[in-house]
Amino acid sequence: MNTEVIKLLASDWRRWSDRPPQVIGPLAGGLTNRSFLLQSGDDRLVLRINAPNSRALDLDRAAEAEALRRASAQGLCAPLVYADLEYRYLLTRYIHSAPLDPSLPRALEQVAELLRRIHRLPPISAHLDIADKANRYWQSIDPSSRFFPALSKLRTRMESLLQCNRNSPATERLCHNDLLPDNLLVDNSGNLRAIDWEYAAVGDPFFDLATVAQGYRLDHRQQRDLLTAYLQRPASEADLHKLAHWQRIYRYLSVLWYAVQATQSTNSFRDETALIAEITDLLTAFE
Repeated sequence: MNTEVIKLLASDWRRWSDRPPQVIGPLAGGLTNRSFLLQSGDDRLVLRINAPNSRALDLDRAAEAEALRRASAQGLCAPLVYADLEYRYLLTRYIHSAPLDPSLPRALEQVAELLRRIHRLPPISAHLDIADKANRYWQSIDPSSRFFPALSKLRTRMESLLQCNRNSPATERLCHNDLLPDNLLVDNSGNLRAIDWEYAAVGDPFFDLATVAQGYRLDHRQQRDLLTAYLQRPASEADLHKLAHWQRIYRYLSVLWYAVQATQSTNSFRDETALIAEITDLLTAFE
């Protein structure tokens, strides 16, 4: 059993339970945080221990809790149970679920409906400034890394895109900002829920759409179907162009995120090799 978890539960369980919880075991998934399944009376809970490199990854735990409270009230997530005031951990209810299969009929319509409901939530205090987030990632990247020269070249290419994005007025909404396949789950009632809201912030809804399109590797037809379902009108070429623009921005932030992780990894050679391949692929989009 993890010593840190035992100590944390021994000192904190009274904050959110009327009886000592039992640790059933660790949960798989998650690239930075560690999660454990707990039994507390008749309830099953998920304890997430926050990553030690949360600051380097530019995570706003207060914003996450704020977003989760809004999403919980609308049944859009695994309901929030407790957010530690010192941001060491988070507790949510465990939901029996399965990954979303995007090839099933109406799957993309289900995603679009979830996105519309998320984007209708009241805004939170955190705002996603893409250029600022990218700069924060750069501060934690090792300039001696093998991927650094290629990444610096990509940074030069992305500057105009980020500046254009910053200067473009956007209809901003509360966004999840990390809607990858691992974070979209269908519960036993058939409802789609989003988990892991640690990047939630107010921003452009097309960033969420781009994350889904990129994460599920949607082809051109599927991307048009997703946009049509989300916009509730036929998607135009301008809509598809905007989605492609945001996919490029998402891929750039993703590369920077992995670069921060590779900088702190004990197996950096493997991480750097994969990063260089992704950076090279993204650079070809500018040629």
